[in-house]
Formats: sequence, structure tokens, C-alpha cells
Amino acid sequence: MSMGFTKEFNRLITEERNNNTKDLDLLDTLELVQRVQGEDFAVAAAVEKVLPEIAKAVDLITDRLKNGGRVIYFGAGTSGRLGVLDATECSPTFGVDFEQVQAYIAGGKDAMFRSFENAEDSEEMGLNDANHAGIGNGDVVIGITASGHTPYVIGAVRKAKELGAATIGIINNTDGLQGICDIVICAITGPEALTGSTRMKAGTAQKMILNLLSTCTMVRLGKVYENLMVDLKPTNEKLRERAVSIISILGEVPRHLAEGALVASQNKTKTAILMLKRKLGRAQAEELLTKCGGSLRKALLASI
Repeated sequence: MSMGFTKEFNRLITEERNNNTKDLDLLDTLELVQRVQGEDFAVAAAVEKVLPEIAKAVDLITDRLKNGGRVIYFGAGTSGRLGVLDATECSPTFGVDFEQVQAYIAGGKDAMFRSFENAEDSEEMGLNDANHAGIGNGDVVIGITASGHTPYVIGAVRKAKELGAATIGIINNTDGLQGICDIVICAITGPEALTGSTRMKAGTAQKMILNLLSTCTMVRLGKVYENLMVDLKPTNEKLRERAVSIISILGEVPRHLAEGALVASQNKTKTAILMLKRKLGRAQAEELLTKCGGSLRKALLASI
């Protein structure tokens, strides 16, 4: 008698067996890594197919953030960790407040470093975390789940919708979250090289999607000029060096003047650039940026 997965698991594309990798344990090491890596070529193609949904999500998130709302990710396991990673990096990269982009992972902070697999099975835990987040009708909640059926994520998203938040789902199967999300981004990456290990292709697709959502939203919010992160927070030597470089490039001044402008601007890169380009004091530059909705491009062209 052959043993198989449950009917529920067989229904999920991410839990199916991959016909290309049924001999992994027979391959030599180079063949092994080539075979596993070969599956990754499907990931970018899967994300490309859902770009229209990603663009809609970017517009939705941008609108909510412009009006004082927040973005809050909910996920379990790998999906949860990816949400935490994206949220954590938004503040230093784009200068947003830590409260503006947040993430919750099933099992809490400890689940970032240790596996709490049973935490994802609790819809009530997701509901409680959504309540704890103080979600309102100006916020956007993003549920991340490869299967599309993770109870923790479903509980959080359902509660968020009940509280009036906009809801977005990121999934890697053909169904799940559709009934409770305003937008579902469904990147079908297919069966994993290692059956059911969604930290692989599905997780890579989720990371790509989160990169697009956060980066493109911040471009829309004026946090980027050309392709430079003009709102970064210079909180360490690497970021300070990057800020000075950006000021030097856009301000068209040598390094020592860029360093001086950064100090004079109280470590606000965008303000420093405007001070140099428009020959303004810090207060004037900040006032002009506020008038232009934080857009450096508009501030460089605006009448004073």
C-alpha cells in the first residue's frame, strides 16, 4: 500500500512533488546544486505575471500612507520573517517612522530565531495580534502565506477587514485569502525542489514581491530621487557615507562640502541637497519640502 499526503495537501501546488527533482539523493554535489538552483528560474517569471496586481497594491498602500495610515504585515514561519525583514528595513532606507511600517509574526519575536510551527495554526492568535496592532480604517494589512490558508494569517486579515483596513494577500497557490482581501497577489511558483519547503521558491517570490511593494511605494511617496534614497537615515558609518555621496552627487559639490551640509541639515539628506542647490538655510529648505509634500524634485523646481 502506497503512502501519500492528505487530500488537502495534494490540493496545494506548493505541496505537490516536483517531477524534476525526484532523484536529489542520487546526484553528485554539482548536479545537486544545479538541479535545485534550476528551479529558481521559475520564480521571476511567476512574479512578472502578477505585476498588475502589485501595481494596484502599490497605489493602495501609497494612498493610505499619504493620509497617515500604516502598513502592517502578518505572516508565519518564513513568510512572517520576510515581513519583519521588509518592515525593519523601511526606516533606515526611506526615513519612515518605525510605527508606519510594522510586522507581526506568529509566535512573536522569539519566532524570528526559533521555529514555533504550531503558532501558525491559531486563527485566534492572528486575531489577537491584529487587535494588539490597533488597526484602523486608514491602515493597510498585508497577509503573507504560501499556502493561502494559514489560520494565523486568516485570523489577522479577517479582523483587519472587520476594523475597516484595506487588505492585501500574498500567496503562492491558486486559492486562499481571495474572499477577505481587496487585492490578492498570487505568484504560482509551482512545486518546490524539496517537496513542501516553501522557504525556497515561494519564499523567494514573496521576498521579490515585498521588495517591489515597499520600494515602489516609497518612490511614489517622494522618498527617492532618480534612483537615490534621499530620505535615508545615516545611523551608521556605511549609511553616513552613502548620504554624503548622494549629497555630493546631487548637490554637485566636493565631499567636504557635502559633509558640512549633512551636519547643517541635522542629518537630513534631502534637506542638505536642497540647501546646496537652492542656497537656502535649513529652516527654509524644510519649509519648502513641506510645501512640496516631501518631494525633492518638486522642491528643486518650485518658486520660493
